[in-house]
Amino acid sequence: MNHFTIRDIENLCGIKAHTLRIWEQRYKLFVPKRKESQHRIYDNDDLKELLRISFLYHSGYKISKIAELSPEQIQQLVQSSCSKENNHELFVHQLIEAGMDFDEEKFEKIVNCQVVRIGLEKCIATIFYPFLQRIGLLWMTNNAIPAQEHFVTHIIRKKIILATDGLEVDSNSKTNIVVFAPSGEQHEIPLLAANYFFRKYNNRTTYFGANVSLACLEYYLHHHPATHLYAHVITDLGNDGLNNYIRTLSKNFPDKKIIVSGHACSYIDDIPATTKVLHSLDEMIEFARQTAIATSALHNS
Repeated sequence: MNHFTIRDIENLCGIKAHTLRIWEQRYKLFVPKRKESQHRIYDNDDLKELLRISFLYHSGYKISKIAELSPEQIQQLVQSSCSKENNHELFVHQLIEAGMDFDEEKFEKIVNCQVVRIGLEKCIATIFYPFLQRIGLLWMTNNAIPAQEHFVTHIIRKKIILATDGLEVDSNSKTNIVVFAPSGEQHEIPLLAANYFFRKYNNRTTYFGANVSLACLEYYLHHHPATHLYAHVITDLGNDGLNNYIRTLSKNFPDKKIIVSGHACSYIDDIPATTKVLHSLDEMIEFARQTAIATSALHNS
């Protein structure tokens, strides 16, 4: 059984801690358990209930009306919203519930239904990424165990790999984008997503995956041609670590176009001329499109 602080609930549900306290006092909507220190504490069932309340609240329902409903009525109202369009937040909440409970059948059903309904590209952008960002908050605060991390990422990983395997890329394409994450970076889902989008827009890729050493890159590039190096970095690489890493890539591979993305890239303050920073998934997708267009024009000239 996991336990969460009010700050964890705030991050997962998108409702300020101050607001949660007001709801508790004014509407008796949700009265959490307390430690001996009197600090509020929430468990898995509490999280599920608050996720549903949060969804209804963010969907426009007044909290005074929600407070009049029983837990069963709240659940029914949430389920009735499943048939409506653009309820991405609901599916993010449902994935969090299923992931925390190791409910593989439910998790797979949600993922499969949404991939069929809106397509993998939109699913990655509007459901998978927001879900992974939320659940990542649990891992960083030690409120999700490694088994839960492996459970949810394995299922999403399978979907993206399967879709990528079904893509056909022009073998004559002059691009070859090496997709990797540096040593110490273990997050692979963003890399798989990038690899999918690069290939979807007809860019050849060489997928190295996470935790790749410079020595591995040097060996490959010594024996094989490549046009771009694409790295995704979420983990803090230490004091000035990412700045040093980018400078090293630029120095060691001066003839390659270096592309970096990920949360950690917001701390880069010294960008070499050969390096481009992508600040969002939308920017990465647009880069994949433009690279394919430029390569096609070069090939046809």
